[in-house]
Amino acid sequence: RFIAKPCAINLGIQDSGPHRAQPNAILEKVFTSITKSPDGKRLEGLSKQLDWDVQKIQRWFRHRRNQDKPTTLTKFCESMWRFTFYFSIFFYGIRFLWTAPWFWDTRQCWYNYPFQPLTSRLYYYYILELAFYWSLMFSQFTDIKRKDFLIMFVHHLATIGLITFSYMNNMVRVGTLVLCLHDASDFLLEAAKLANYAKYQRLCDAFFMLFGVVFIVTRLGIYPFWILNTTLFESWELIGPYPSWWLFNGLLVTLQVLHVIWSYLIIRTASKALVRGKVSKDDRSDVESSSEEEDVTSNSTKGIFSTSSNGSNRLNGHVASGQWTGE
Repeated sequence: RFIAKPCAINLGIQDSGPHRAQPNAILEKVFTSITKSPDGKRLEGLSKQLDWDVQKIQRWFRHRRNQDKPTTLTKFCESMWRFTFYFSIFFYGIRFLWTAPWFWDTRQCWYNYPFQPLTSRLYYYYILELAFYWSLMFSQFTDIKRKDFLIMFVHHLATIGLITFSYMNNMVRVGTLVLCLHDASDFLLEAAKLANYAKYQRLCDAFFMLFGVVFIVTRLGIYPFWILNTTLFESWELIGPYPSWWLFNGLLVTLQVLHVIWSYLIIRTASKALVRGKVSKDDRSDVESSSEEEDVTSNSTKGIFSTSSNGSNRLNGHVASGQWTGE
């Protein structure tokens, strides 16, 4: 309200919503009580009842659906909040871990386990991350429905479970590595979305490509060969397996499966960009769906976040009037 909104206004982003539908009691009742997307038979019935042609009724329902969607200003403010958090927590984590011995030697995560001290800096790092992911869990049900809703729901459950479980079992050293690694690419995605909302398309494309590179390197390279290596093999060697060890690694492997799915979608988007000369759709999901009406103008718009003709969500968009899926 006091930072993001003034920034958006200075960038020329207006707080104007989509075209509002003409007031009509009959159509409003159908929209709220029966269906938001009437089929052909119902459209014909309404056409006779109102003496409107079918195209006019279809246009009314399209405008009515778009009425409930957030403005670009609202989406800019939400993305700026997420960017601020991800950026701050990532560099806090890097600064904290730079002096931690287990950052340079992962075997230090298991020496003298479980009798390892919990410092105040480590404690607040954990609590901040846990609070943020709980907020994402709840806001997912009140936010706009996204294409990757189920995947993100599983992701948030696994993340919250990992943070809580690792804290309870004092596996906080390796937990900090997992948290910092996952924050490395998220702020780049939000930066790409901010650039898109502000209509800086080249900057948007550059941030997305950088996000894709960092995401794939960290999630398909560093995560399995550094994190999973120490949790699966080094911990087995130094402390041996025990019941909670299996659950902990099961959650970590679940995250890796999600990483593979998202990486595939990012690579597919990037490959389409190389063929078409632009990133036209984000097949992940942190992106809000766009209206069919907006699609008329988006056909002439280049870049990552342009919309699809059927209004469905595309790639991240943590990876959202643009199109993107995230963490």
